[in-house]
Amino acid sequence: MLISLFLTFLKIGLVSFGGGYAMIPVIQRQVEKPQWLTSDEFNHVISLAGTSPGPIATNCATLIGYESAGIPGAIMATLGMVLPSLILIITLAAFLFRWHSKTWFQSSFYGLKPVVTGFIIYAALHFGLSSFENVQRGITWRQVATLLITIGAFLGIVKYKLHPFLIIVFAGMVGIVFFL
Repeated sequence: MLISLFLTFLKIGLVSFGGGYAMIPVIQRQVEKPQWLTSDEFNHVISLAGTSPGPIATNCATLIGYESAGIPGAIMATLGMVLPSLILIITLAAFLFRWHSKTWFQSSFYGLKPVVTGFIIYAALHFGLSSFENVQRGITWRQVATLLITIGAFLGIVKYKLHPFLIIVFAGMVGIVFFL
């Protein structure tokens, strides 16, 4: 199990670009294959990882590893997630000075931006719509509350230019009031 966790998150760390939120669909797909977590458990991990300090992808790896195999699982999953980035950054730093002014190098990053944006939008929609899976039975007050919190967070950031930390704290407090 520990080797499997390490190799899974090593693979995710090797092939994922665009930051933690862009990695969420990849993590979910890899975690659902061996059924380490249910869909609801994965959503809880994402919620907790997103509100915890640090990178969301690393937090996800740590929490999934912990849920699957305790502290050794958390260590192996985290190591698997961060090792590719660490090696890549050290290697790239050696060559970056030579390449940073090359057109092909700069263009490659422009080509990655739409892909990363698509991954982030997918993660947001998938995570947001997961609370609306049982709409056949009618919309619940929890779904309405989730939608109101989402709209409030969006307006707070876009229209009122509030700091994301304030949005997170406020949404957490509203969540406690609505869902406790």
